[in-house]
Amino acid sequence: MKKTLVGSWIVTIVATLGSLSFSELFNFIPCTFCWYQRILMYPLVIILGIAVYEQNDRIYKYVLPFSVVGMLVSGYHYALQKIPALQAFETCTSGIPCSGQYINWLGFITIPFLAFIAFTMITFLMVMLKRQK
Repeated sequence: MKKTLVGSWIVTIVATLGSLSFSELFNFIPCTFCWYQRILMYPLVIILGIAVYEQNDRIYKYVLPFSVVGMLVSGYHYALQKIPALQAFETCTSGIPCSGQYINWLGFITIPFLAFIAFTMITFLMVMLKRQK
């Protein structure tokens, strides 16, 4: 139980620090979908931090909605970047385009992909936590 909680908290910390470093250190301006992903990730640092401190193994009830919606948003955002046909339906009409790619490591790793992996890991760990009860 404790390893699952601590592991999910570490994932949120790394994802949040990565997000902040992209915008604050590398000066990447977040698009609309990036902001939605931040809105879903950043509170998890506090929520899971408190859960680790209190050893609350029932926190999955509150974390899963954030992580599952985060998976959906980041998955759509990644698809928007990688599937040209979806760009015709792009909802980011002002500011930074959501289909833009600041990074493209190995031809497939973009910022929304990293967010999708983080949200997926958190979801997986929360499902494990739920099953351990």
